[in-house]
Amino acid sequence: MAVPDFQSFFKPLLDLAADGKEHSIQEARKLIAERMALSEADLKELLPSGIQTKFDNRVAWAKSYFIQAKVLEATRRSHFRITERGVDLHKKGLARIDIRVLKQYPEFVEFHKGKGAQEDDATPQSELQTETPEESLQQAYESIRNNLVGEILGKVKSNSPSFFEKLVVDLMLAMGYGGSRADAGKSIGGTGDEGVDGIIKEDRLGLDVIYLQAKRWEGTVGRPEIQRFVGALHGKRARKGVFITTGRFSEDAIRYVETIDPKVILIDGRTPAELMIDHNLGTTTSGTYEIKRIDTDYYLEE
Repeated sequence: MAVPDFQSFFKPLLDLAADGKEHSIQEARKLIAERMALSEADLKELLPSGIQTKFDNRVAWAKSYFIQAKVLEATRRSHFRITERGVDLHKKGLARIDIRVLKQYPEFVEFHKGKGAQEDDATPQSELQTETPEESLQQAYESIRNNLVGEILGKVKSNSPSFFEKLVVDLMLAMGYGGSRADAGKSIGGTGDEGVDGIIKEDRLGLDVIYLQAKRWEGTVGRPEIQRFVGALHGKRARKGVFITTGRFSEDAIRYVETIDPKVILIDGRTPAELMIDHNLGTTTSGTYEIKRIDTDYYLEE
């Protein structure tokens, strides 16, 4: 089964703490995973950020919500214990505990309003919440990013092939390859040699070079195009090449480069635009949001 929705973690966490003992978050993860009968694949599913698993994130946020509602109390780093309020809640024997239940506590109501949540008496948003706040933020980020990728590709495809060739060199430089822009600019589009559009240094010292091919295409780039590029590399006794296109490489082309020498990297589709975003090329920052966690060590008294 897939990892259950965020609020489904509330009841098993409270059941675990109901014995009145101190428990660790690590212990909670183990017991909740067993109770939910989650597979190894389920437990390894990552958030969009790729930094934390969805399961671990949901356990941590369930604990955080309970602490805000004064149902649990933090005892020491990564440890917690049930409160009298939590004991009373557990004695009610509810089949499900969710945000609607936690809103009976004024401390939690104050916390939840502080999140900027929109309340609607007819259809409370809390009843529809299946993701943690961190997951929701990351999903919103991915949506904005995907829209930006589409905008970038639209702009690139509306410009000339020579613009795309220049963009490819700028991108390689932004990623840390090459020497100066002037050095790289001399090679781009100037070789006119058997399918090679440009040459860029692999590092600032120029210990090796990378040959570039830039194709601003709408359709599919097949194996013949890659073979011509590889032939040019062989002619120059080159060991490395990068082929970048706004189109798509065929499966045959992809399989071909996996078995050849020199080493050829294929970059297609949305990837060029995604790399531009990652390396701040052709984009500007409209806002910055820092996600901070508490530094529990700071609050430990000697």
